[in-house]
Amino acid sequence: MLKKLKNYLDGHQIKYVTITRSPVYTAQEIAASAHIPGKELAKTVMVKIDGKTAMAVLPASYRVDFDLLKKVAGASSVELASEEEFENMFPDCEIGAMPPFGNLYGMDVFVAASLAEGAEIAFNAGSHSELIRLSYKDFERLVKPKIAKLSYKISEPVESSL
Repeated sequence: MLKKLKNYLDGHQIKYVTITRSPVYTAQEIAASAHIPGKELAKTVMVKIDGKTAMAVLPASYRVDFDLLKKVAGASSVELASEEEFENMFPDCEIGAMPPFGNLYGMDVFVAASLAEGAEIAFNAGSHSELIRLSYKDFERLVKPKIAKLSYKISEPVESSL
């Protein structure tokens, strides 16, 4: 995926930085190992919106609020997608390291408003050992995500009937 993504970015004359690090798997560990503020490190969460696979992209220190995402998407159901449901959609990526470029895979991308406020965005580039960092505005121009409040900070209490 890294080569495909770099070719895509280069083809659009996008300036970016590739960061190689030792493999870590949680978004918080990635942010710490790459010295990137958690609010700039995006994690891609695979969801099913009315049965259709989509990406929810949010800061490392946040979680998807499924009720908010359901409202934003105008959907009757939103749920977390299982790995089995999406692993074959990204044959060039390690599971859990998909970059937030759903446009390259024909799927909708929903971005947390808190990420859109930042100057830069960093994300896994298809593996657990490589990140790409670029201007948020360039990311938004290429991906054309739907931007909305769809997540909450992990330290915040959850207002939900679980």
